[in-house]
Amino acid sequence: MSTFDSDGRRRFLRQACTVGAAGTLVSHSLIGLAAPTTVTLPFAKGERDLIAYPQKRPLIRQTSRPPQLETPFEVFNDSVITPNDAFFVRYHLGNIPTAIDPATYRLRVGGLVGTPLELSLTDLKQQFGAPVELVAVTQCSGNSRGFFEPRVGGGQLGNGAMGNARWVGIPLKRILEKAGLQAGARQITFEGLDRPVLPGTPEFVKALDAAHAMDGEVMLAYAMNGTDLPLLNGYPVRLVVPGYYGTYWVKHLADIQVLNTEFDGFWMQKAYRIPDNDCACSPVGKAPEKTRPIGRYNVRSFITGLADGARVTKGQRVPVRGIAFDGGRGIRDVQFSADGGKTWRTASLGEDLGRYSFREWHADFTPEQAGVYVLKVRATNTAGETQPLDPLWNPSGYMRNVVETVRVNAA
Repeated sequence: MSTFDSDGRRRFLRQACTVGAAGTLVSHSLIGLAAPTTVTLPFAKGERDLIAYPQKRPLIRQTSRPPQLETPFEVFNDSVITPNDAFFVRYHLGNIPTAIDPATYRLRVGGLVGTPLELSLTDLKQQFGAPVELVAVTQCSGNSRGFFEPRVGGGQLGNGAMGNARWVGIPLKRILEKAGLQAGARQITFEGLDRPVLPGTPEFVKALDAAHAMDGEVMLAYAMNGTDLPLLNGYPVRLVVPGYYGTYWVKHLADIQVLNTEFDGFWMQKAYRIPDNDCACSPVGKAPEKTRPIGRYNVRSFITGLADGARVTKGQRVPVRGIAFDGGRGIRDVQFSADGGKTWRTASLGEDLGRYSFREWHADFTPEQAGVYVLKVRATNTAGETQPLDPLWNPSGYMRNVVETVRVNAA
């Protein structure tokens, strides 16, 4: 018998979102702070508002309810750590918290455990040993979906639905050990404080296998880049699942349930599924015969220091920089080409902040003649996995990782 008490969980979550009178209240009206300007992403129908929300600089707005905000790509050239105010925002349900009191916030741990827990933010910080820090990328499953050809349904994102941060918190393993997983624990579910707008809309609940949840790396983060999480990035606590797509990184975490079955909720069994093959791809226009839940990132790399169409000077050395990352194997090398992929050479790698972090890389080239130069970058991880030269396709627009191309003009 499953120990998942959905009615009790719903009552608890409604109570957990109630604003208390004590503590430092984090509250924002989630509307833009100024009239937007516009940007145009480099694909059809790419015009978007560029608008600032509370705690955020102007970001690319994909939707307004809930706010879906993409990081302008030039931010990634400033640092391998993405600033909090530039970090992308992704929600699934329209009723999101706009006010959370840390004094009344509670996290419940229940289900197939020996000792159910109800933890305050202070409990998390004081009862589970020294906090840990991890530098890790979170990336939306549909990052870069706008580039898919033919186009697919879903948010038409550019390349900015990703970010890299220093997360501080408590390993989930410690909390589950205190609760005491009982024999037969199979999966663990996670739910935050965001709620559906319409009756019948599935609540956003994600699941991890018990062994994954207990690996010591999955964590409950309460700080991001040295300060509290921004409200729109999950304040006061979010789940951090290193190397896995952001769908698992549940924000405003309030409920953890240990199950003795495989969770059968919509967001695991119907949504966020990929073709069940090595490339996570299917023939263009064809639905896959078999699917599995999306999991770890594949390998990606980007040129950040030069935008498409940039002008460079003939005969002068042009420095090129960028970032690379994968799902946790770690980047082994990055190859750079200035002639459209005819020849490649190894780029220099920057500081290693950990196997889940962006890894900066540097290269250069000298355009001897005037004209267009086609720059490409390709990363390989320590397992030998690399990026395809031609884009792969799937009907959900997930996991794009084709070798990126930037064209520059020398004169």
